[in-house]
Amino acid sequence: MEQLRHPSALEMLEQITNASKGKQIVMFLDYDGTLSPIVEDPDRAYMSDAVYSFVQLAELYYAGSHGMDIKGPSKGPKDKNDAQSVLFQPASEFVPMIDKVYKALFDKTKSIPGANVEHNKFCLSVHYPCVDEKVFEIRPTIKWDKGKALEFLLESLGYANCTDVFPVYIRDDRTDEDAFKVLRDRGQGFGILVSKIPKDTNASYWCRDGLKK
Repeated sequence: MEQLRHPSALEMLEQITNASKGKQIVMFLDYDGTLSPIVEDPDRAYMSDAVYSFVQLAELYYAGSHGMDIKGPSKGPKDKNDAQSVLFQPASEFVPMIDKVYKALFDKTKSIPGANVEHNKFCLSVHYPCVDEKVFEIRPTIKWDKGKALEFLLESLGYANCTDVFPVYIRDDRTDEDAFKVLRDRGQGFGILVSKIPKDTNASYWCRDGLKK
């Protein structure tokens, strides 16, 4: 039943292609494991020089921390270490608090083998890959999520009210459901869930996860 409600994106590729004809396609893709290699230490998930050389797109926008850290193309020198300028950071006032929570969590978990606290500036993630294969996230209590970040980016790009724009959002996390729902409610573009099996989702399509973890 779920396969019928959420057909495979690959099997429906022709329909997706036809729906996007004559429209400006806007892609929203994952970073870790897509533009950077998957690593055991999340803090080392940086874009490599090889990827920078391959992409060569100065106009890219980057959103991190569940859309709370959005950066756009720099208007200055094209240097990879200063390639992006801050566009929007709705949770800036929470940074001191996040820093304090990070220190407390680090002190509490440093004696647990396999535990790791990831500091993403505006939110924290406590990883237990070798303990119980779980991740706990701490985020500011603001009305902001990946769906609102997607809408903000479309508006920043000047595509908010355009009928000839075709957003495609491809992600694999439960927190991406907010963005999938935005596209579904707007009736614009498609959300594609990357998963090992079809599951209940706001995405229009799903694509089998072929990455070995």
